[in-house]
Amino acid sequence: MTQASAPQGFDRSVLAYKWTIWAIAAGILIFAAGQSFWALSIGSRQLLKDALDWGYDVVIYALAAVVFGRGVRAEQTAALIIAAILALAGLHTLYDLWDKIVLPRPIEPFTIGFSAVSATVIGYMILFALLRFRKDENPLVRATWVSTRNAVIMTTIFAAATYFTRMASERWPEYALDILSAGLLFQGAGAIALATLRDRRSTATPAH
Repeated sequence: MTQASAPQGFDRSVLAYKWTIWAIAAGILIFAAGQSFWALSIGSRQLLKDALDWGYDVVIYALAAVVFGRGVRAEQTAALIIAAILALAGLHTLYDLWDKIVLPRPIEPFTIGFSAVSATVIGYMILFALLRFRKDENPLVRATWVSTRNAVIMTTIFAAATYFTRMASERWPEYALDILSAGLLFQGAGAIALATLRDRRSTATPAH
């Protein structure tokens, strides 16, 4: 699979990758919609927030599917958009933290456990869906694989930590975890933006 072959649209591996990414985005969207309806029906604000958080993943995977194979410039622009999405997710996390401090939420063991387990299970399902592309030399495919793999590792750790901190009688561990999560999102957004802008400057500057 190469970037040169992607725009032609006849490479089966290219189509397989794009359809896999679209399927991931659609699957997450369906799950998030169901979780949102459930949260609204039982009046759980925390479960609704967890459901809405999936929206960031839907946008990122859909964007990757649309941009893949459309050239360096398009991929750089998509990377900057993804950086903005991560920064927005970080701001959303901090807003949610402020909201939890102002209006403390009741501890809901079942819904908290559901969010933690579902996040881990879906993460591994995505990982297995992309497993066949892990050795592809296309940089965008490789980046997607590495990103997903690292996300699963972090999701596994954070899901367990989030469950136990939310179940604790003291709320400060949960607040500390939210701050850490926001910090990681901002760090990722900054790293992507800086690297992309650096690459864009290097490609725009003629070689001497």
